[in-house]
Amino acid sequence: MSEQGDNPDLKTNNEDAGPKFAMQRIYVKDSSYESPKSPECFRGQWKPKVNLEINSRHNEIEQELYEVVLHVTVTAKNDQDEVVYLAEVQQAGIFMIKGLAGDTLLQTLGAFCPNVLFPYAREAVDSLVLKGSFPALMLAPVNFDAIYEHSKKQRKESQH
Repeated sequence: MSEQGDNPDLKTNNEDAGPKFAMQRIYVKDSSYESPKSPECFRGQWKPKVNLEINSRHNEIEQELYEVVLHVTVTAKNDQDEVVYLAEVQQAGIFMIKGLAGDTLLQTLGAFCPNVLFPYAREAVDSLVLKGSFPALMLAPVNFDAIYEHSKKQRKESQH
């Protein structure tokens, strides 16, 4: 038998040695909705041009405890290129992350955490749009790993 099998204390210590990740809280940090062309916009045919902007930021609250904020902005314009509605949500979460450092920690904060927050942000945006009396807006899934890699590449290029 191995040394680990003979001593239960060693097993516990080895289990604690790996990385740890836990959501502590998910919340809406900020939201806003504007419909500057209401009620006139309801009279015409609804064929909007919808633009989605998405980004995230993070900060360390205390050691191994991070706030990640996913900022989602949806702008819908009519045929005359006028804003029909603008919905913005800052969906935030507090995450406990232990045992990660460097690029792995940054990727977790820049891609994994926003991926966890996105369904909540999508629901919040959809709710705002519905309350404005517009058709439901179900945002498509987002590849946060690709967004993270793109922003990482841009940061490297700007440093040179």
